Amino acid sequence: MDHDVVAREELRHNPLNEVTASVERVVLADGRSLVRKELRAPSSWPSAGAPGAWAASTDPRHWNSWRREADVHRDAALRRSLRGTGLDLPGCEVEDVGTPVTGAVLWMEDVDGVPGERFDLDDHAALAAGLGRWQAPGPLDAPWTSSGFLREYSGSKRVAWELLDDEVAWAQPLVRDTWPPSLRSGWARLVAARERLLRVVEQLPRTRSHLDVWVANEVRRPTGEVVLLDWAFAGDGAVGEDLGNHVPDAVFDLFWPAERFEELETTCVESYLAGLAEGGWRGDPDLVRLGVLASCVKYAWLLPLLLQRAGAAEHAAYHRPADAQHLYAQRGLALSHLVRWCDEALATAERR
Repeated sequence: MDHDVVAREELRHNPLNEVTASVERVVLADGRSLVRKELRAPSSWPSAGAPGAWAASTDPRHWNSWRREADVHRDAALRRSLRGTGLDLPGCEVEDVGTPVTGAVLWMEDVDGVPGERFDLDDHAALAAGLGRWQAPGPLDAPWTSSGFLREYSGSKRVAWELLDDEVAWAQPLVRDTWPPSLRSGWARLVAARERLLRVVEQLPRTRSHLDVWVANEVRRPTGEVVLLDWAFAGDGAVGEDLGNHVPDAVFDLFWPAERFEELETTCVESYLAGLAEGGWRGDPDLVRLGVLASCVKYAWLLPLLLQRAGAAEHAAYHRPADAQHLYAQRGLALSHLVRWCDEALATAERR
């Protein structure tokens, strides 16, 4: 593909993920602005490999398959499935690299609109309703779709689990002064219930899922559609699972106040249920809420990581410097809400 690039701006991406070599905004000689994302096969990784938590795979069903995002953008059926839902994909040209192929370059539309980091409640509601309409028909099976994402992703995290029982870790001033006293016992319940929660999610009705729905991957066009970016994990998921990621992540990275967590949760769940109904889904709404709540298991690793980092000299939220007291207070409240999710999910599953 012949793209005459005259200017480049590096964009944020996860440098630990073996899949992504670079993400940048480029300006072409004709004045167009595009987002250029370079994907690489595991064999082209320049070192011995990425950390286990982010190692890429050549298996198209693996949660971190290196070429999935390229395959998504080439899939006409997926693009058709989004029409009329209120969701969209960015326009994209895919360029294979190497013979045999060792990578791919995505030349994507630089989407104009309100970024998810600045979403108000109406924008979040539009996103949730769009997810409902898109996911109402159920699974969209394709050769590239991931399988078992929640179990595999959450199980790939390497953290110091022993800190959950470490008195010194919990006595750190930043933890002691900002986290609710009940969080320690509550998180112990969540961690102990990981396998039960995973099984609950795996037994729920299945549907097509993005599996990385959060504000940094969302832009709302002036016409109202919400464009979802970064489809690297997309595949099979449970109803409600995408919302179970969207709501907490908005709070964890300080894009939504933890004091309004329940407001965001309620609005998104109600909008998602309405979208499902508009899309023709006739299932049990209680199962939808269960899918949202039980997805809290994805974050079991986060609290021990925060314990480990509490003594650091500097703190950040999504690559931005953050006041430590504010960050830990907000995350402590959000983690407490996930304990509530866990308790409600287990109680609901027990009753069914």
